[in-house]
Amino acid sequence: MATDVAVLKHGEISEKVSHGCCKNGPGYATPLEAMSGPREGLIYVTCVYSGTGREKPDYLATVDIDPSSPTYSKVIHRLPVPYLGDELHNSGWNSCSSCHGDPSADRCFLILPSLISGRIYVIDSQKNPRAPSLHKVVDPADIQNKTGLAYPHTSHCLASGDILLSCLGDKDGNAEGSGFLLLDSEFNVKGRWEKPGHSPPFGCDFWYQPRHKTMISSSWGAPAAFTQGFNLQHVSDGLYGRHLFVYSWPNGELKQTLDLGNTGLLPLGITFLHDPSKDTGFVGCALTSNMVRFFRTPDGSWNHEVVISVKPLKVQNWILPEMPGLITDSLISLDDRFLYFVNWLHGDVRQYNIEDPKNPVLAGRVWVGGLIHKGSPVMAEAEDGKTWQFDIPEIQGNQLRGGPQSIQLSLDGKRLYVTNSLFSTWDRQFYPVLLEKGSHMLQIDVDTQKGGLAINPNFFVDFGTEPDGPSLAHEMRYPGGDCTSDIWV
Repeated sequence: MATDVAVLKHGEISEKVSHGCCKNGPGYATPLEAMSGPREGLIYVTCVYSGTGREKPDYLATVDIDPSSPTYSKVIHRLPVPYLGDELHNSGWNSCSSCHGDPSADRCFLILPSLISGRIYVIDSQKNPRAPSLHKVVDPADIQNKTGLAYPHTSHCLASGDILLSCLGDKDGNAEGSGFLLLDSEFNVKGRWEKPGHSPPFGCDFWYQPRHKTMISSSWGAPAAFTQGFNLQHVSDGLYGRHLFVYSWPNGELKQTLDLGNTGLLPLGITFLHDPSKDTGFVGCALTSNMVRFFRTPDGSWNHEVVISVKPLKVQNWILPEMPGLITDSLISLDDRFLYFVNWLHGDVRQYNIEDPKNPVLAGRVWVGGLIHKGSPVMAEAEDGKTWQFDIPEIQGNQLRGGPQSIQLSLDGKRLYVTNSLFSTWDRQFYPVLLEKGSHMLQIDVDTQKGGLAINPNFFVDFGTEPDGPSLAHEMRYPGGDCTSDIWV
């Protein structure tokens, strides 16, 4: 029996109980049941021309990932959005496993927020999954007029049928204007989710865990700062976040602010363990390259601790004498056994066994790019003064470029997909080759028994050869849901 959240109007929330058969509704009854779901055959990828100098609209690419298909690892459809300058970023569904058991719910619309323009595109993926179509555009002026919010980032569906999106600032890019936008099931602007006076000073990602009546959000930075490129001075100026914000669920009251301090600068991707009874999760802190575990304490409050630290590398021929790993994305396998994250600047993808969440153990690691590879002018320097670089393999004769950024895991946990664009302005700053030659997408084979990662040599999607020129590939979603968009109640 699942408890659904019904948001009635601003500041007024009720609960209802649904009694649907476990075989009805979207998604799966449990995370473990999802692991036995069908193998993925298609994946949707948000692709960006905004900020690249190419006057083309961003688009949603459909990629064939069925190894038995003649178009395996090829882009088979492109859906351009109708405007320029959007910067498609993250995405989410209108309905997921939080609605499982509700026969009236259906996972049929993909929500595409535009980080820069503030538009929200609603994409119909049900009529033709191989060739999705545009269903609706939510006007940013409507959002701003009704809520004051702009810069939408992360989207999650609610069991009520509403859509909740984090927004990183106001129309002028001030972080103090951040908050949470509610759309109804018809994608109309409903208002803000959080109670008046309970908006976070910074916004980014979020995840809710209904059984613990809690939602926790992370904090990137002020859009006025990060849209201009990364400037270390902006960190000192207080324009980037280092906090987690703990809200009561579902009524939107800010209950606690966790200051991660100087070990938790720029906390980005956040996720609870998938088991809805668990009261722990992880957030990757980009600039300090620490993985922080957050957890509930016996008195009901929340606390945090650093459980993984990626040491910065001493380097030559770079903008700073030391280079952070820059953890930009992370996820957890559906059985809660493995945590995966990427180091966008160093260039490695890591797998940790988290069966003991307090003590993660490195289980697999693979190098797929980064700034310190053979042939790069940047050199890492060892303690004895000797310099060294990583070996980066070629795939199907293609030299890997950029660093691993967005990741998505197959339901069974055996295949990890990787793209390499973070945000066009930051791509231009750190990996200008991506704007010249475009992104690519890789697939990494996962050993789910003993642990271990290996690049699949038969899979390579080159977004540098797109019909309208090289594009930047960011987030990925399967039509049937995945471990970064489905939440169980």
